[in-house]
Amino acid sequence: MNGIYRPRDGRVIAGVCAGLARRFGMTPWTVRLLALLSCLLPGPQFVAYIVLWIMLPNERHMARTY
Repeated sequence: MNGIYRPRDGRVIAGVCAGLARRFGMTPWTVRLLALLSCLLPGPQFVAYIVLWIMLPNERHMARTY
């Protein structure tokens, strides 16, 4: 499957970081660490995470479209 989706396995909170990691070929812990470090910078990082949580489909929903 191409694209970004929230996987069923490897979730910690919502699977957003795990989905981004799979899409870009990184480990989920690297993406989680980068997300955590980005929260030290000013900006709407928490809002972006919540928006991605709502917008990214679950892995099972992606499988039904084929």
